[in-house]
Amino acid sequence: MADRQSEPPPAVRKPGPAKDSYRAAVIGVSSGGLEALAVILAQLPASFPIPVLVVQHLQPDSDAFLAEYLNGCSPVAVKMADEKEALRPGWVYLAPPNYHLLVEEDETLSLSVEERVNYARPSIDVLFESAADAYGPELIGIILTGGSRDGSQGLKRIKERGGLTVVQDPATAQAKVMPEEALAVTKVDHVLALEEIGPFLVKATGGNYF
Repeated sequence: MADRQSEPPPAVRKPGPAKDSYRAAVIGVSSGGLEALAVILAQLPASFPIPVLVVQHLQPDSDAFLAEYLNGCSPVAVKMADEKEALRPGWVYLAPPNYHLLVEEDETLSLSVEERVNYARPSIDVLFESAADAYGPELIGIILTGGSRDGSQGLKRIKERGGLTVVQDPATAQAKVMPEEALAVTKVDHVLALEEIGPFLVKATGGNYF
């Protein structure tokens, strides 16, 4: 496994041509997320050139197990997001339990305890919509396995802002509701099997930085 960077202050379509102008990726996942995230993050090199922000639906009293587990099995570094933290390439930031995660225009992170959205806090829609507004066409949005409708409107916002939209093929999802809802709301750019998403991200961000 590659050495980690030092801790900072703190009908399915195939992958398209590479583009090296994306500045961030956001991932939304619920039921089955631990396994799905482990598959994807294990396929990203430590030198992955953009930050990845993740909302995994969690219980309010969840501990740090998710970040610790993913950090232990991924070449990229994984941590819980902190208030006002500046985003860095090659790092994965998880929304903390019971906090919405947002991206500000200056590309720092913000945490919020405002009302639940789609019965969830953190909410995928909240992250996706704020990231779409911050990054516009330079954002990649990904919806994975899950049993709720959260994320469908956020992915739609990313598409409207010109970003790249990806949904896990429901046939490969542990819970199909979330990917199916996203596909019903938005004509996405790519529908990919779970094991195809990591290599797709590497290709979409240039793929020549190992």
